[in-house]
Amino acid sequence: MIIQPKVRGFICTNAHPQGCAANVREQIDYIKAQPKIEGGPKNVLVVGASTGYGLASRIAAAFGSDANTLGVFFEKPPTDKRTASAGYYNAAAFEEEAHKAGLYAKSINGDAFSDEVKAQAIDMIKQDMGKVDLVVYSLASPRRKDPKTGELHSSVLKPIGKSYTARNLNTDKLEIGDITLDPANEEEIAATVKVMGGEDWELWLDALGKAGVLTDDCKTVAYTYIGEQLTWPIYGHATIGKAKEDLDRAAKAISASGQADAHVAVLKALVTQSSSAIPVMPLYISLVYKVMKEEGTHEGCIEQLYRLYTEGLYTDSPRLDSDNRYRIDDKELRPETQAKIEKLWPEVTEENLFDLTDYKGYQADFLKLFGFGVDGIDYDADISPIVEADFK
Repeated sequence: MIIQPKVRGFICTNAHPQGCAANVREQIDYIKAQPKIEGGPKNVLVVGASTGYGLASRIAAAFGSDANTLGVFFEKPPTDKRTASAGYYNAAAFEEEAHKAGLYAKSINGDAFSDEVKAQAIDMIKQDMGKVDLVVYSLASPRRKDPKTGELHSSVLKPIGKSYTARNLNTDKLEIGDITLDPANEEEIAATVKVMGGEDWELWLDALGKAGVLTDDCKTVAYTYIGEQLTWPIYGHATIGKAKEDLDRAAKAISASGQADAHVAVLKALVTQSSSAIPVMPLYISLVYKVMKEEGTHEGCIEQLYRLYTEGLYTDSPRLDSDNRYRIDDKELRPETQAKIEKLWPEVTEENLFDLTDYKGYQADFLKLFGFGVDGIDYDADISPIVEADFK
């Protein structure tokens, strides 16, 4: 079939296998061009390993530290008539490149929230790796089925206490206008914490610890975004903010349990399948891209993750804040950077969108998530969507 992007709202419903594979190789090439990660991990479990920061975590560990990696994700496989999800193609390409390099790399395609997948991962670690010395938790899902009760919880993106009105970019119509979000009720807040908070991270570490598959010096990290003044109403005093508070709670609890040294890592705003769905963020990220590219400080997922390993996880002087979180969003939050973004924010209109922001870069990165717009790929070619992968 000829595979062209099918975009609906904030999601692309198909993906290009060759484009996704090229994206993975590009990130691998970046890591291989950097100095090796001194004292880096050797056996790594990545929960949420197929896209964005989770995929970059796996690539950086494997090709920056020669680590064996086990990835867990939930992705749609291809059929003769439909492409796979981008994450499926990403993971298949990663495994192929890792095996070429002589690295152990296996993956589980299933519900990471379930007890069954946790047990499957433990069995594979025991059989193939013995113990893991790093657990990366990078799940991003709108829903979670509680493994104990069977109840399905859905997250919401809402403020708390009062309505919130802000400028927003409708990426379908390229229209800029105010968007108003009504406040969440207590049930919605609790459900969002259930899905996006730290409970499942704790369950993973508890299961791994009880199974005896964590090294004595094991580290674990979960990812978050905080932002500054412009994004605070949606990321701070909001349902996501409560979930982020719960991540901090979980990090303290995991560390206190003695199972692993746990930290939350705060990363920069980037186009991901998650961030594109959050109100305000497309406009904000377009401005971040504009300002940081002009300053020469812009980074993608793979650059962020290399810095997390070298300036956070594996250094004697990690970049920590007062809440014991790794801060790799330091360049985005520089006062001079934020001042430029805040100045431009009210000036952006539909007429000057492409001049005052880097929406073109935002759009290109969005399509690239799904393997489109990648140099060297013939998107008019008739190709098969089928890519074989030995996922468990």
